Amino acid sequence: MPAEYAETDQFRGARIHLCDLAGLEIRDCEVSGLKIVDCYGGDVYVGGGFERVVVNDVDVTAYVEAELDRLHPTRVLARDAASAADYRAAWDAIETQWAATLNRARRLPEAKLHERVDGEWSFVETQRHLLRAADAWLGNAVLEEDAPHHPLGLPAGGTPPDEAAKLGLTLAATPTLDEVLAPRRARMATMRRVVDELTETELDRVCGRKPGDAYPDQDYVVRRCLRVVLKEEAEHHRYAVRDLAVLEAGARTE
Repeated sequence: MPAEYAETDQFRGARIHLCDLAGLEIRDCEVSGLKIVDCYGGDVYVGGGFERVVVNDVDVTAYVEAELDRLHPTRVLARDAASAADYRAAWDAIETQWAATLNRARRLPEAKLHERVDGEWSFVETQRHLLRAADAWLGNAVLEEDAPHHPLGLPAGGTPPDEAAKLGLTLAATPTLDEVLAPRRARMATMRRVVDELTETELDRVCGRKPGDAYPDQDYVVRRCLRVVLKEEAEHHRYAVRDLAVLEAGARTE
């Protein structure tokens, strides 16, 4: 079984030389300044949020971002939302694309929707994570609800189990798609109401709460919190359709 390393700084500044790293996976790590030099291989995948990426001395950052924007225009609406009307337009697009993608997902057997592709979250887990993101940034921070955390919410990878338990989250739950969609759709309806009633003054209001205890003590403005919800929806939709294509191809060959 491959070795696993978690929550360690033992590799900070390390130099790995003349080693076999085939199949190496680096996930949820700080990699600023990472260099891969004079290496070789048949299949290399890099994914994440990077300020600058250089491949063989060519800065590909702008190209990658432009191509992602072309393929997934909703991410542009989410990223650039400024006015109340912009937030409504972005949410309109998000609702529309998820409706189509959920219809597409339902054509697969339920078991496929619990399958992970290349170690990424399954389709159902993605819905659970989006529920959690909206609970934190909308229900908790913006609306200050008494009980914003649904137990089926799935937090970001690496969240300590005891922290999740304090919020009443059931990390080990294995709900069906419909069981997750019930609270997820309720939360999406709440977002719909919020953006429909949104004003420029409300966008600049400082929230009375942080999204969660683990977040830094600083001002959380409504526009920032709602933008996080939009970005989470846009980016995880991108991941979901990427993995659906793999699941569909697998289903056709079975």
